[in-house]
Amino acid sequence: MIERLGLLSLLLLAPSVAPARAADVTGAWTVTISTPDHTISGKASLKQTGSAVTGWVGPSEDDPIPVSGTVRGNKVTIKTSPQPGRMVAFDRCDLAVSGNKMTGTLDVDKGKIEFVRSTPSK
Repeated sequence: MIERLGLLSLLLLAPSVAPARAADVTGAWTVTISTPDHTISGKASLKQTGSAVTGWVGPSEDDPIPVSGTVRGNKVTIKTSPQPGRMVAFDRCDLAVSGNKMTGTLDVDKGKIEFVRSTPSK
């Protein structure tokens, strides 16, 4: 009887110790990049499939730069893939997700970046 109660307790507690669910970063975002020299505003559109992120970031929807990255828990890493002849504000950013906002650093410590979800998640 005691063994059965112990097993039942383990089964009931198992869902409460499950790993945290990864953030979902799919959607439209407004982006603000702050460096010691200036502040840049732009937009982004991201799509998440599992832990993989793809999409674009840029000054507008008409001037996108492809991005790809990964999501692990509430941490996101995004890398840009500029076309030849294009300048980018960052090569890589590391972000922490909190609700409808992602904040982090550019290229290790060249500045700060903030993504705010334009279309709140459901």
